[in-house]
Amino acid sequence: MSYTEHLTRYTTHFIDQLAVSGVKHAVISPGSRSTPLAVTMAEYDGIRHWVQLDERSAGFFAVGLAKEKQEPVALICTSGTAAANYFPAVIEAYYSRVPLIVLTADRPHELRDVGAPQAIDQIHMYGDYAKWFHDMLIPEENRELYARKQAARSVEEALRGHAGPVQVNFPFREPLMPDFTLEGLWRGDTVFPEPKRGVRMLQEAELTDYATRFSGEEKGLIVCGPQTDPHAAEWIAKLGEKLGAPVFADPLSQMRAGSFSKTNVITHYDSLFRSERFGDWLEDVDYVIRFGAMPVSKAYLKWVQRTEDTDMYVVDSDVSSREPAGVSTEFIWADPLSFCKDLLPLVESGSDTFLENMKELDSEAAEVMLEKGKDELYEGEAVHEVSGLLDPGSLLFVGNSMPIRDVDTFFPAVDKDISIFANRGANGIDGVTSTAAGLAAGGRRVTLLTGDVSFFHDMNGLHAVKRYGLDLTIVLFNNNGGGIFSYLPQASHPEHYETLFGTPLDMDLSHAVHMYKGTHRKVGTRQEFVQAFQEASQEKGLSVVEAFVSRETHVAYHRNKWTLLDEKVRDKVGNDESHSE
Repeated sequence: MSYTEHLTRYTTHFIDQLAVSGVKHAVISPGSRSTPLAVTMAEYDGIRHWVQLDERSAGFFAVGLAKEKQEPVALICTSGTAAANYFPAVIEAYYSRVPLIVLTADRPHELRDVGAPQAIDQIHMYGDYAKWFHDMLIPEENRELYARKQAARSVEEALRGHAGPVQVNFPFREPLMPDFTLEGLWRGDTVFPEPKRGVRMLQEAELTDYATRFSGEEKGLIVCGPQTDPHAAEWIAKLGEKLGAPVFADPLSQMRAGSFSKTNVITHYDSLFRSERFGDWLEDVDYVIRFGAMPVSKAYLKWVQRTEDTDMYVVDSDVSSREPAGVSTEFIWADPLSFCKDLLPLVESGSDTFLENMKELDSEAAEVMLEKGKDELYEGEAVHEVSGLLDPGSLLFVGNSMPIRDVDTFFPAVDKDISIFANRGANGIDGVTSTAAGLAAGGRRVTLLTGDVSFFHDMNGLHAVKRYGLDLTIVLFNNNGGGIFSYLPQASHPEHYETLFGTPLDMDLSHAVHMYKGTHRKVGTRQEFVQAFQEASQEKGLSVVEAFVSRETHVAYHRNKWTLLDEKVRDKVGNDESHSE
């Protein structure tokens, strides 16, 4: 049997087992050494493949696709620095718990560490950011079952506990081209069946104990940070209603949109925390139950850090220590949906007084924060308009820096089924457009909110949108630089601020849009924005609405609203002792 036959059977059985184990999509970054994997994937009908020329963009495209599908996605690249360009996406996948199967082609062992071209040390190259690593054996006779075993395990490890990325490294000798005319390549007598996966659940005695702790308390609080399960969101809301506890809903909690009851969902808590009196009013909260990651709101984080007598609980689906506030916290390692369902019949209904007071404050905050000025366009007003204009069933992807904070402040609770995602794992602007393109590859229309710097940083992500005709509407806030730094102490040092932090691009970004065959609209007023967004949302393919806004007025706009809200909070709780009893 020739080496080519060994190679062919080895790779076909590996790829087929990925499909048996649940992989339905693969993203390929073209190259030579990865020929056996790439060509086999392209030949195989059981997994859809997507081709992305830029590895960094490809990695984030896979992150977006895995987020949308809630299933593992494979990544394939050649040897050398190609695999290194996946690193930012691997880091994001690790922290945001996205299952990626990273398949890196490599030079054979005899060509490592001897100066061979395109040969770098790829062993454990992602360090602790890969949940599991395996360096594959060279394809030889009777290694089909071995290949299947490693394929099955790669998927199992990516999904075990908290999902995340794994790396499987393939050393290939030449010749690299498989021979698909051979008989019996794809499915042998033995496959590894996809394992049955359960969830962590508490014992009845433990549930009873928590029900006793939470029942009858006057001031309980539920917080839901970034998480991706809309079914869990509904049951978190139900638990809050039974306990009489307000639910602080992060924009990425999946609790701000949907047809379930949101009577106790509070969406303007970040703005309320800008008032010191609001934080003081919450000092005697009896308990806080948090689901999901720490919310986007930095103001909420600061409040947690200064609380002393409040019992803190974090519910997480598996073993973790995800509590960046550094306060005493009790972890409940259980599936959030099951925890809420099991606890609900055991808890006693709580007092509605605290909840009603919180809802009044949330309404006051909405009145201030969502009030629109004249026709000048502000990012927050555009976000609020988008919340009403998005079609049911659509997906909103939000860039980091200011866009996610504007969504936190200005995207209210709506009854439409809308999924809201962002890359909050590493909190970076890397790969924003590519991730949105990956989400669109899942089949739903995607709207991306991003800034000019993030857009510039990932323009290569538009190639996949053009190539595959993906439906992506981009709202591009152009303030000619990095707006978030205007809120930080650096802004008070003008001698270096613009060069190091403001970083104005001074570019006409419409050329990039046209290069990728998209439509482009420039707007400067709220009325123009609404019309342009409505038109763009009805178009197929890539459409960009570029909103020209000001960094300076953005800061003043927010601070003026926070000042007005602080006055309302003081009027509401400053002299009303009933709110703190």
